Amino acid sequence: MGFWRRLFGGSGGEDLQPQRLDYLNEALALERQGDYDAALTSYRLALRDHPNDARILQNMAIALTKTRRVDEAIRHYRRALELDSTLAGAHYGLAFLLLKRGDPDGAERHLKAFLAHPPRGPDAQRWIEHATQALRDLGASPPQAISAEAP
Repeated sequence: MGFWRRLFGGSGGEDLQPQRLDYLNEALALERQGDYDAALTSYRLALRDHPNDARILQNMAIALTKTRRVDEAIRHYRRALELDSTLAGAHYGLAFLLLKRGDPDGAERHLKAFLAHPPRGPDAQRWIEHATQALRDLGASPPQAISAEAP
C-alpha cells in the first residue's frame, strides 16, 4: 500500500525503486524511426552509463553522420576504435568519412583494416565489395579476396 501512503502524506521513500532505462535500445528504436537527434540524446545517456562501450560510440557516429555532423562522427569512430580496434563497422564508416574529408591515406588504412576482418551476415558481401571497389578507386591493392562466407 505504498501508493496510498504516498498519496495521503506518508513519505513512501522506502517504496521507490529506481529503474534504469535501456537507453541503447531506446536510441536504436528512435533511429529506426528516423529521429536521429533524439537517438543521439539516448546514446549520450547510454554512454554515460557505459563510457567505454565501443558499440555505443559506433552507433553515435552513424547517427552523427546522418545528421551531417561529420567532425563529431569522426571523433566518435576514432574513440570506438581506441576501445576496440577490431570493430569492422567503425573502420568502414570512418574510411568513407575520411574519403569525403580528402584523406585518402587514412581512408585506405581503415578500408584495409575493415577488409582484414570483415563482418559476417546476409549483407556483408555488399559492404565488402563496396570497400574493395573504394580501395581500387584509390589505386590501392585490396587484400586477398575476402568473402562473407570465409571462415
